[in-house]
Amino acid sequence: MTDGARQDGLLRGGFSAIEDSYRLLVESITDYAIYMLDPNGVVTNWNRGAQRFKGYAADEIVGHHFSRFFTEQDRADGLPERILATAERDDRFEGQGWRIRSDGTRFWAHVVVDTIRNDEGDVLASPRLRATSASSVRPRSASIGSPTTIR
Repeated sequence: MTDGARQDGLLRGGFSAIEDSYRLLVESITDYAIYMLDPNGVVTNWNRGAQRFKGYAADEIVGHHFSRFFTEQDRADGLPERILATAERDDRFEGQGWRIRSDGTRFWAHVVVDTIRNDEGDVLASPRLRATSASSVRPRSASIGSPTTIR
C-alpha cells in the first residue's frame, strides 16, 4: 500500500467518523425540528426535535412530501411550492405561519429553509428546513395563514 493510498483511507475513515458524529448531534437535538428535503420537497431525514414538534416518527414521514405540514388553505394557495421556489432562487426562505402536527393540531412556527448546493451550483438534498415553535397559540400580531415573508 502506498503512502497516498493509506492517507486516502485515513481521510475517508476520518470523514466517516465526523459524519457519524454530526448525524448523532443533529438527531439528538430536541429544541429544533431539523430535517432535510430533496429538491422536490420530499422528506429525506428527520430528527427528534421534528418528531417532538410535528408528532411524526421518522418512519411515518420520511419519503412523504412536506406539504402535509401545511394547512389546507396554504396547500390550496401553493405555499409549499412557493417556499421551495423562493429557497431555490434566493438560497433561503424565512417566515412564520401555522403548521399542522400529525394529530391535526396547529402550531405557530418560525421556519428557515436554507438551500444546499454542490460545487457546480446544483441543488442537492435541499432545502434544509428548520421549524421552531414554543406555542400552539398564535401570537396576537400574527395573521392566520401564510408565512410573513416570501420574496
